[in-house]
Amino acid sequence: MQKNKNQKNGILYVVATPIGNMQDITYRAIKILHTVPLIAAEDTRHTKNLLKNFNIKNTTISLHKYNEHHITNKMLNLLHTKDIALVSNAGTPTIHDPGYHLIKSCHKNNITVVSIPGPCALIAALSVSGISGNNFYYQGFLPKKICLRKKLLTKIKYRKETTIFYESCHRILQSIQDIMMCLGNNRIIVLAKEITKKWEQIKYGTSTEIFSWLKEQTNRQKGEMIIIIKGIKIKKETITKKIHHTLSILLKEVKIKTAIQLTTNIYKIHKNQIYKYIIENFKK
Repeated sequence: MQKNKNQKNGILYVVATPIGNMQDITYRAIKILHTVPLIAAEDTRHTKNLLKNFNIKNTTISLHKYNEHHITNKMLNLLHTKDIALVSNAGTPTIHDPGYHLIKSCHKNNITVVSIPGPCALIAALSVSGISGNNFYYQGFLPKKICLRKKLLTKIKYRKETTIFYESCHRILQSIQDIMMCLGNNRIIVLAKEITKKWEQIKYGTSTEIFSWLKEQTNRQKGEMIIIIKGIKIKKETITKKIHHTLSILLKEVKIKTAIQLTTNIYKIHKNQIYKYIIENFKK
């Protein structure tokens, strides 16, 4: 998008940068970074290495998660007179990176925001995973605390959509072990490590197979990790006559919530299915 003659304010360009391979940057991104007088960077030291690689000598300013709210008003004032490019350390800004607060403020102040698309680690990993990307749920990083991590994994156990997590190399073994415990030993997952980098690896298999593969060589546990979990298909013909009979007895004796929980424990069927069946087949 080019600025028209009547446009007074500057434009905020949200520029995607390489996630590992410098050759992945787009011509348009290089052009914008060359053109704008100011580049707002998550880490100016990191970004200067990128700019040096393409002989870009423009001014940079820090915009990270610790100062974004404080610096936004200053950025808005600057945007009234000049264009600014927003970049993160790698990939597309605001995807688990700072920038969203500034962008929201730009919209509220009628300042044009333009996307300069490019690399994004989670999309790159999903595209080569062999798991459906038609519907997916991105969670960000798994919780550091084991109890919170297990709680979240249990919550997504019956999710039909593909689920994507980032994970630290320091916790990858424990997290895969938690997936085995909460989602089952045979849950299909993909581990994508070091996407677009020299040591990139994409491993498809069951949670048990991925765990064993990581344990075989410690160097496999190094690098930036993305976990992609295949959603489950819930069978429609799971409510048998036996289950119906059990429900009919329980519903006469206990509350619906208790009946659902007991039936779930007995027959290992997802409680949402049972609840829907009760609504459709039993009078309140």
